[in-house]
Amino acid sequence: MASLGANPRRTPQGPRPGAASSGFPSPAPVPGPREAEEEEVEEEEELAEIHLCVLWNSGYLGIAYYDTSDSTIHFMPDAPDHESLKLLQRVLDEINPQSVVTSAKQDENMTRFLGKLASQEHREPKRPEIIFLPSVDFGLEISKQRLLSGNYSFIPDAMTATEKILFLSSIIPFDCLLTVRALGGLLKFLGRRRIGVELEDYNVSVPILGFKKFMLTHLVNIDQDTYSVLQIFKSESHPSVYKVASGLKEGLSLFGILNRCHCKWGEKLLRLWFTRPTHDLGELSSRLDVIQFFLLPQNLDMAQMLHRLLGHIKNVPLILKRMKLSHTKVSDWQVLYKTVYSALGLRDACRSLPQSIQLFRDIAQEFSDDLHHIASLIGKVVDFEGSLAENRFTVLPNIDPEIDEKKRRLMGLPSFLTEVARKELENLDSRIPSCSVIYIPLIGFLLSIPRLPSMVEASDFEINGLDFMFLSEEKLHYRSARTKELDALLGDLHCEIRDQETLLMYQLQCQVLARAAVLTRVLDLASRLDVLLALASAARDYGYSRPRYSPQVLGVRIQNGRHPLMELCARTFVPNSTECGGDKGRVKVITGPNSSGKSIYLKQVGLITFMALVGSFVPAEEAEIGAVDAIFTRIHSCESISLGLSTFMIDLNQQVAKAVNNATAQSLVLIDEFGKGTNTVDGLALLAAVLRHWLARGPTCPHIFVATNFLSLVQLQLLPQGPLVQYL
Repeated sequence: MASLGANPRRTPQGPRPGAASSGFPSPAPVPGPREAEEEEVEEEEELAEIHLCVLWNSGYLGIAYYDTSDSTIHFMPDAPDHESLKLLQRVLDEINPQSVVTSAKQDENMTRFLGKLASQEHREPKRPEIIFLPSVDFGLEISKQRLLSGNYSFIPDAMTATEKILFLSSIIPFDCLLTVRALGGLLKFLGRRRIGVELEDYNVSVPILGFKKFMLTHLVNIDQDTYSVLQIFKSESHPSVYKVASGLKEGLSLFGILNRCHCKWGEKLLRLWFTRPTHDLGELSSRLDVIQFFLLPQNLDMAQMLHRLLGHIKNVPLILKRMKLSHTKVSDWQVLYKTVYSALGLRDACRSLPQSIQLFRDIAQEFSDDLHHIASLIGKVVDFEGSLAENRFTVLPNIDPEIDEKKRRLMGLPSFLTEVARKELENLDSRIPSCSVIYIPLIGFLLSIPRLPSMVEASDFEINGLDFMFLSEEKLHYRSARTKELDALLGDLHCEIRDQETLLMYQLQCQVLARAAVLTRVLDLASRLDVLLALASAARDYGYSRPRYSPQVLGVRIQNGRHPLMELCARTFVPNSTECGGDKGRVKVITGPNSSGKSIYLKQVGLITFMALVGSFVPAEEAEIGAVDAIFTRIHSCESISLGLSTFMIDLNQQVAKAVNNATAQSLVLIDEFGKGTNTVDGLALLAAVLRHWLARGPTCPHIFVATNFLSLVQLQLLPQGPLVQYL
């Protein structure tokens, strides 16, 4: 509220200059000290939800899911799957969806699978909601129509219907019929549930910022038990009592010591790589090439500079989602501005690096001039200082002449209203010592006078020629002929300025959303660079070396390997070498006293193999990794009340049985003290039977490391003699 006094002894108060434009364009504005930080914390704490739609028909799967963290739909082209739906189970284990949407018309295999999924009370973090939609919602033609008629912000408005079809056809595989039907069913579900826009007007659709393809080929099979026993991930409750309910923190784990990412999306990608180890040699070699480049001493300064720039890459998908819903905040423009300028810095830096490395070449080429256009638009239009002062979007001078004129009139009001108040005072009762003319947005101009001691009842507030409005803080507010004239002459300047600036903000948002594709690509490549810089930093500090990949070799060969976690905790650590490959020594039986390091040795082999399969350097002098398609473990016993099984039965039914049924000649199996959970004779017999089962397969026997205290296994010669068995 602006207050203007007519008494010369009082200092007139008018609209703050900050109410009008009071900033100047700056090439790199600095966010407000507190506000932007708080906004970023809000972004970090928003919980993501994943909603998956799946169809199964004639041995093929069609899968699509919507991720609220980036408002993107991910789809997997039609993929063959076994009747036990192992591929679908792997997808569910990886993405942990909030809900699973499917057709009410299903065959027996899918019905049985969904029944088991719904009954998994012990599933972490929680079992998904199973949602059945009528089969008509998954019709092929209606699904195509939903896809082609959708309102997508990444498609320019200038595109014709034909151009839109061609554009979408280049992204979505319309020849994959199950995938198209799954996408159609997912869009139907999103529209019905209104995910993320539950409180918006019904004409506001669920924001979709892009379509992305994901594949599960060339991946190494690792189950949740293996992740747990190898301490690849380890969640712990937050030590602060104020954050116990809000989430978990990473404990001492492989992910914890390698996660040196500077942006949230880099950390997210690193976690994704850890959940998707691969034996794609091209992908692994490209990751190792970048790490090796940054490990060179002459490239240390460049790595540190790139990491600083990556620290300014923020949650772009959330900002684009807010723009789509017109919920943009002042801090969003600051964050986007710094993100785009940092991306341009990354592009310029990568153009000076060797273009023989694919990642540098991609960043140099795909960070297009659209980024400069976005940064230029924001820098020339947005008044960051004025926006922070007003807590709303304001524009710089010389953008819109009409807005500039209204702001000049608004800033000139103090002296003008002081003169008006002086004339009003001349016409008032002499008992009134002073008055002022004030301007209140949405109400207009009012005459304000102090309340006199004689003004007790409401009837005492009446003054001839004035219309009483309200009493506030011992001040009486009236409308006079002059204030009504001011309303007609000047109008509601404040609201008019806000409306026009809001219109400019909407136009700026449309310009940014039209270039959302390049911003999404920036996030993908920047997060990849962030992960590889983090892995290079860890490799430099811990003395890791580059592994070699030999597809023709079965197994692994490690020279002087170290346990990446134990070497950080123990005062001394003795390196150990490992060799398993070819047709010799496929089953290695390790015996020794308690606390001799048998379990650590098994975990060391598993962790070094895992690190090589995610494209990281490894804690060993040399490491050669052959064709490994899975890692199975039986190291720690699991207990569960809800399953109704004993600890030994869980070991047998869920851990060892999984390895027996799924391990191939290219699998790595780590078994520690299996059989000790029951009586000695039964445990020894089961261990020997499992090993003899694998040995009977001959050359197709998996690579097995067994640590045991059953010396009778050796003394009684329960295993067949031959080159496949080796005792350590």
